[in-house]
Amino acid sequence: MTINKTKDGKALTLAVEGRLDTITAPDLEAVLKEELDDVGELTFDFSSLEYISSAGLRVLLSAQKRMNAQGSMKVTGVSEIIMEIFEVTGFSDILTIE
Repeated sequence: MTINKTKDGKALTLAVEGRLDTITAPDLEAVLKEELDDVGELTFDFSSLEYISSAGLRVLLSAQKRMNAQGSMKVTGVSEIIMEIFEVTGFSDILTIE
């Protein structure tokens, strides 16, 4: 998994490539802990994400809870496969997906 960070003022975009699973979710969690302090708008770009597991979903849920308190969060570039996972798990009701 590769995470490309783009910060513009209080806006942070994380472009996640590859697989977000049990092995790679801690890496994303570490980036979020490091970067979210002064972020008001968080965007996940999933246009190159191939797979997300329950461990990845847990990291997204944690980020959503944090951003509910300090700003907004959205997910962009979601493929049909990832969208299906979001729908089956109910995450499509929790997340802002564009």
